[in-house]
Amino acid sequence: MRRRRVVAAVGFALSLTCAACTASTGPSPPAPAGGAGPAVITVGSFDFPESVLLGYLYAGALSARGYPVRVLPDLGSRELVDPALMTDLIQLIPEYTGSALEFVSLGRAHATANVTATATTLARWMGARGIVTARPAAAEDANAIVVTGATAARYRLRTISDLARVAPGLVFGGPPECPERPDCLPGLRRAYGLRFRAFAALDAGGPLTRQALESGDIGVALLFTTDPAIQARHLVVLADNRGLQSAENIVPVLRRGTADRYGTGLLAALDAVSARLSTAGLMALDAQVELSSQDPRTVAERWLRDQGLLRSGAS
Repeated sequence: MRRRRVVAAVGFALSLTCAACTASTGPSPPAPAGGAGPAVITVGSFDFPESVLLGYLYAGALSARGYPVRVLPDLGSRELVDPALMTDLIQLIPEYTGSALEFVSLGRAHATANVTATATTLARWMGARGIVTARPAAAEDANAIVVTGATAARYRLRTISDLARVAPGLVFGGPPECPERPDCLPGLRRAYGLRFRAFAALDAGGPLTRQALESGDIGVALLFTTDPAIQARHLVVLADNRGLQSAENIVPVLRRGTADRYGTGLLAALDAVSARLSTAGLMALDAQVELSSQDPRTVAERWLRDQGLLRSGAS
């Protein structure tokens, strides 16, 4: 019953956001190679700025090669987006290897810090669900446990382990799904024995969480390692000294029907983006979107053009 409600909610979200769909305006689309996937490739994203940006990066690269693409940004958490992918409401999403593996395997397969091993295991689990994984990018964005500089100095915090003595007096803030995610509160309890005074459900590494941290409404936050605000606002990332967080490389995942319909050229277009995307480069793009308030689609188009993946004048 819960799954049915989730799928219905995603369907409603898709209908509302179709006005924001971006169809391909590139050259004539490559001839389909067969398969049963929809003709238009709908690229979805999670509900935080970096995921939206990544959606436009991969969609833009496909559009430039003539594939019919539309983008549905900011759809929600993985709990909402995954059913949309599985029911063919969307055909492609930019994922994160470790988190995706823990999610699709229901915790039966554990991601590690080994990039290749995590990506290989993810490909196997996704393949069993009818999903194809493209080439993982070198760019990586993992969870980060963050405090303000004042909090770090007051309690002499350098590692996540150091939180053990003060966690009962602190409020932890993060995305609403954090209490169920193995790399969030359950993992912090298992790996570090941390039990906080309370949990505040905010957003996924976004402005609500950062504002709550800086205002003192929460004492500890879950942000993302590529968040440009961490350095800009002198926040402190606590070292994950017990290796809770796994490899979290960016990887496009798409339905097998879509991959079969358009053949190897489709994956090659996605891989061309991943081959050029580094962690430092992703952080710079995030800064343009999150600190300079630039439109993520515009930022994506500019990067694709600079990388030679978008023809001059194409959009």
